[in-house]
Amino acid sequence: MKPITWVVAAAAVLLVILIRLASGVYIDWLWFEQLGFASVFVTAISSYWVVRLAAWLIFALFLYLNLMFTLKALLSMPNPVLRQMLMETRFGNLLTHKRMRIVFLLVSVLVPWLLTAGLGDNWLNIRLFLAGGSTGTVDPIFSQDVAFYLFSLPFLELVYQYLMFVIITATVFCGAIYLFIQPPQQLGIRNLFVQRGQVHLSVLVAAAFITRALGYRLQMYGLLLSERGATFGPGYTDIHAQLPAYWVLLALSVLAAAALLMNIRLKNSRLITGSIVALLVVSIVLGGVVPGAVQSFIVEPNEFNREAPYLEHNIAFTQMAFGLDQIERREFPLTGTLGYEELLANEGTLHNVRLWDYRPLGRTFNQLQSLRRYYVFNDVDTDRYMIDGEYRQVMLSARELSVPDLPSRTWVNERLMYTHGYGLVVSPVNEVTSQGQPNLVVRDLPVRTETDLQVDVPQIYYGELTDNYIFTGTNTDEFDYPMGETNAFYRYEGDGGIEIDGMLRRLLFAIRFGDYRILISGELTSESRIHYERNIANRVRTLAPFLQFDEDPYLVAAEGRLSWIIDAYTTSNNFPYAEPFGGVNYIRNSVKTVVDAYHGSVDFYVFEPEDPMIKAYAEIFPGLFKSRDEMPQSLQAHIRYPETLFKIQSQAFATYHMENPQVFYNREDQWQWPQEIYEGSSITMEPYYTIINLPQEEEPEFVLMLPYTPVIRDNMVAWMAGRSDGEHYGELIVYQFPRGELLYGPSQIEARIDQDSRISEQLTLWDQRGSSVIRGNLLVLPINGSILYVEPIYLRAETGELPELARVIVAYGERVVMERTLEEALAAVFGVQPGVEPDPDDPTQPLPPIDLGDAVLNELIERAAQLFAEAEQAQRQGDWAEYGRLQQELGTILARLQEVAEGEPLETEDLEEIEELLD
Repeated sequence: MKPITWVVAAAAVLLVILIRLASGVYIDWLWFEQLGFASVFVTAISSYWVVRLAAWLIFALFLYLNLMFTLKALLSMPNPVLRQMLMETRFGNLLTHKRMRIVFLLVSVLVPWLLTAGLGDNWLNIRLFLAGGSTGTVDPIFSQDVAFYLFSLPFLELVYQYLMFVIITATVFCGAIYLFIQPPQQLGIRNLFVQRGQVHLSVLVAAAFITRALGYRLQMYGLLLSERGATFGPGYTDIHAQLPAYWVLLALSVLAAAALLMNIRLKNSRLITGSIVALLVVSIVLGGVVPGAVQSFIVEPNEFNREAPYLEHNIAFTQMAFGLDQIERREFPLTGTLGYEELLANEGTLHNVRLWDYRPLGRTFNQLQSLRRYYVFNDVDTDRYMIDGEYRQVMLSARELSVPDLPSRTWVNERLMYTHGYGLVVSPVNEVTSQGQPNLVVRDLPVRTETDLQVDVPQIYYGELTDNYIFTGTNTDEFDYPMGETNAFYRYEGDGGIEIDGMLRRLLFAIRFGDYRILISGELTSESRIHYERNIANRVRTLAPFLQFDEDPYLVAAEGRLSWIIDAYTTSNNFPYAEPFGGVNYIRNSVKTVVDAYHGSVDFYVFEPEDPMIKAYAEIFPGLFKSRDEMPQSLQAHIRYPETLFKIQSQAFATYHMENPQVFYNREDQWQWPQEIYEGSSITMEPYYTIINLPQEEEPEFVLMLPYTPVIRDNMVAWMAGRSDGEHYGELIVYQFPRGELLYGPSQIEARIDQDSRISEQLTLWDQRGSSVIRGNLLVLPINGSILYVEPIYLRAETGELPELARVIVAYGERVVMERTLEEALAAVFGVQPGVEPDPDDPTQPLPPIDLGDAVLNELIERAAQLFAEAEQAQRQGDWAEYGRLQQELGTILARLQEVAEGEPLETEDLEEIEELLD
């Protein structure tokens, strides 16, 4: 093949690559611009290329100058035999000044370009260094503002690594050239390199030592993140052994650099190798051996006394990093005198006791409300709404479209017709139908509701399952929802997506998505719009990759529209002294992100404007964030304490509530998350949302809460609540129980449930009758100085996926009961009838008759007929023992039915007997 052919082919390949890159950049810009964040895109891409080109240019210039310095020695080639051998090869014609300059130039351009390929990704560290301000908090060791560790230290470490990499690369290339010119006959001889090489390499290695001295200085600051010793952060060994070692090594590095500069006159290659070896040996001894000996022989035999001051630093800064220093601590006195009338007075709590666990409820939603196989309820969220004037906690889930489950996966179906999900289901957390199913106050297709919770725009174009790109405004009508034998269709009227207004954009999008049909399809018009990056998690991460987003977006219905709220966090791993939790050692829920499910618009609202990191990001991206006041009140009513942040804070507080260094060191009061039972296994209890009346507060409010138990023991010692409503949003309160008083923890309540013969027998019986028992979240509810425990029980057929709420277990004090409804269980645990308040002035007053209700009467009659048939069967088989047992049970039921028919009052014991008969 002729050289010109190679050139043309290479040019064609390069052109294709450039076109693809340019089209990708242009399309990305269109996407950002459509969302109103073009400035964010410009800032990110310009910063990337400035850093990338600057790093490459500095590297290339440094390498070229150093290579050119070797040129004189290379061309003189002191070894005549080697020069003759080289001249006889095909490379001999390169040994001219002009040609070697070209070779060095190409090497200096290409090698740094390849080696700096990833440096552009560090542009944000540089921008944070320039934008970061002070925090007003100074560390007690080096007296540096915390902002130095958040913003400056990562930048300085990046500069150090870059400089060291550039110098070492130049040293390796130049050293290889000098060794090539004069190969060593014996390592360690005085003239290992030519004299010009000794001078040159002495300067390069001296520069490396000076840079290494900078590295030792930065490592001193890195000691504030040390993991050695009794706690995270610097300890006795770090300050009294490792820190002095770094100072000695820093001084030795400077001295070695000075000695190497002196070698410009001495021209002794052994000084180069000797300096390197000496520094390595000293760094091993001072940097590793000595600190290890100090830790083993000085610190560990008297660890607490040595580490006490550093424990105080660790406690204070860890609390600061995770906001634990803002937690309000309150005592929770156990009165133990909760009466039934007091219980009923807590309407806000009782009317919102969560009887539905999100896990079985998700299966129920999918069975009852998917309606078509391509609809999926991906996740169940918990929120609160004013429904018909009442403050209610609800469970809700979006009905999303699952493209992999479409009946026919053609291009038209996937891209043009099946474009969106539709509507949602909403169920109050405490309402159950007579069939044991959730009461759906918002449901069906089209959306139906008998409440004032209206949804005017139910279409979901942007959600958690919208992973494919689609087109709207085409010649194909969009499927909206099924209507019996026909379907309802729809035309998108929103602002989402990017207009396809010509063949050029069609071509670019076809290249971007690798789909030729975008270019040739007759269904697309000049009015068509393409929607991509529709998955809300990917959407927000693409816009703000520097934020850490919560893994659980939740749906909000407000003003007739559907929106997603995603909590976003600013995080760092460089907060001094702070122990990491959840993979970070600093976190703030600084931003609430809202994504419109119809338009796809994204808004970032700042909720912690004093966070130093969000201040820096806001300065870097001036058009990205909005203030909290700009968020509509209809959405602010649904912000909630974020679960991810709460988990991290509660994990940290389990240890860092101990502020006394001695207690902290011995872990005398270590807490942990409790255990509960779910589907037959013991699992760690999760935080849960609920509406309760907090102690000392007048109104019920939506909180995220979690109980604590001591490590190794199971009794409950405290509980944490994250507040979500109004002016109290973001507040954390920890209620601690009196020391020395026994209060059952969740795992102990679970054990008492298992030990109750009536409950355990019933649960075992259900498990043996072709059903599986699911024990839902155990709720710990503080009420008027007492603790009430509630656990729902669900039944699921082995051949089905439709769990039903079968019973509710309530525990209070020493009593544990299981009844059909929460009202019955509460009444039973207090020894009264459902809905009846006892007269406190006349405790001997007889209770009114118990009304069984038509449903129970019908069950008794059906059971009587079943027993009669079973008794006849036993008689025919000659099983007289079984016949007698069945006749006795039948007689008991008939007696109860006769009492009801004659209007005689039933006692609580009669009711319990009837339930046993029916079970």
